[in-house]
Amino acid sequence: MRTKAEIISLLKNPGVIAVVRAQKAEQVIPLSEALIAGGVIAIEITMTTPNAIAAIREASEKFGERALIGVGTVIDGETCRAAIAAGAEFVVSPICRLDLIPIAQAARRPIMLGSYTPTEAQSAHEAGADFIKIFPADTLGPKYIKALRAPLPHLNLVPTGGVDASNVAEWFKAGVAAVGAGSSLVSSKILSEAAWPELTKRAREFVKAAAHAKQS
Repeated sequence: MRTKAEIISLLKNPGVIAVVRAQKAEQVIPLSEALIAGGVIAIEITMTTPNAIAAIREASEKFGERALIGVGTVIDGETCRAAIAAGAEFVVSPICRLDLIPIAQAARRPIMLGSYTPTEAQSAHEAGADFIKIFPADTLGPKYIKALRAPLPHLNLVPTGGVDASNVAEWFKAGVAAVGAGSSLVSSKILSEAAWPELTKRAREFVKAAAHAKQS
């Protein structure tokens, strides 16, 4: 079993978290295989996926050390506990639910809470959140991240929404710890057509862009 510190390190490197809203639970295994082949090992299975807890358990058991299987769209404590029990290695909420923090901490799992304002972001950090999910980030952009980090450089920011392969470098240059990539990576078209080779190609593009931005 990986330590919390090891999980945090892997979330930051390569720093691309796939936000998976699968149309059916059976898609989780093949899409995860495709993502891993492309270098994206952090896979956030959202609770909007049908039978998400069972899908998390199956993916965790199948991929083991090959991937980081996490849970997303967590908005209550019961779901948080169930997902961790099923094998989720990290927890993501789109909102600032501070009561989820002690649950994740007790299980030694990193947690990412959603925030939109500097006050929310700092409050989540002070309460013990390991990462701050800036959501929806598409209305804010990399300049907002840069501005936010000027007075609050200690925050591990993870923008989600509006992140794609063409602009991922801009987010990293602004100082993010990682990015969350949803439909721009795992699109509904890829899911409906089971276009797994295309998903692997997109994953490689994201990882390459992230790596290049970190080196420059």
